[in-house]
Amino acid sequence: MSINPFSAPTRVLILGLALSAGPALAQKTTIKAKDDKVKTKTTAADGSTSKTKTVATAAPQPVSPAASAPQTVLPAATAPAQGLAGSEGWVSDLGAAQAQAKATNRPILAVFSGSDWCKPCIMYEQEVFAKPEFAAYAKDKLVLAHFDFPRMKKNQPSAAQLKLNEAAAAQLNREGEFPLAVVISPEGKVLAKTGYIAGGPAAFEAYLKTVVPTL
Repeated sequence: MSINPFSAPTRVLILGLALSAGPALAQKTTIKAKDDKVKTKTTAADGSTSKTKTVATAAPQPVSPAASAPQTVLPAATAPAQGLAGSEGWVSDLGAAQAQAKATNRPILAVFSGSDWCKPCIMYEQEVFAKPEFAAYAKDKLVLAHFDFPRMKKNQPSAAQLKLNEAAAAQLNREGEFPLAVVISPEGKVLAKTGYIAGGPAAFEAYLKTVVPTL
C-alpha cells in the first residue's frame, strides 16, 4: 500500500514488525503531513525514538505553451483599374477602330494591358496614355484602341466586352504580352509592336515617328 502524505493534513499510524534472527521486535512509526512539511516519528521496541522532518517537493505543474502574438494578415496591395476604354478618344472594339482608321486615313494604336495586376501596364497608362499631352498629340493623328485584361473579379469587363478583347488579342497579341502597343496602318497592316517605353509622352511620340514618319 502506498501512502501519499502531500494531498491533505494526514495522520497515519503504521505498525510493523522487524524480523531478525532473534525475538520479534515491535516498532511504531507515526507520520504527520501538513501542506508541504512531513514529520516522521519512529519508536523502537526498546523505547528509543527517532524523528525526521522533510519538506515535500511540489510536483511539477504543466506549463501552458506561450501564447503567440496575434497575427495580422495584411491585404495584398492592389492597384486600381486604369482602363482607358471609355475615356475620351479611346475605343474598345477593334472592328470599330479599323472602320474609323479607314474613314480618317489614320493609323491605329492598339494597347493591351492588365490594369489591376501588370505594373508596367499601369505605369504606361499613367505616364503616357492618360496624359493630357498625349491626348492632344493623338487627337488628329491616331485612332486609339484599348483592350484591358484585369484579373480581379470586381474589375472584370462585361461578357460582350470580354469577347471583343479576346477577338482583338487573337489578331494582334497571340503571345499574350503585357503591356503591348501595336501600331496598325489604316489598311490593317501591323507596322510595329512595342512594350513599355520610359520617358513619358515625348519619348513615346518619338518612337511613333520612327514607325510612321508622317506623324
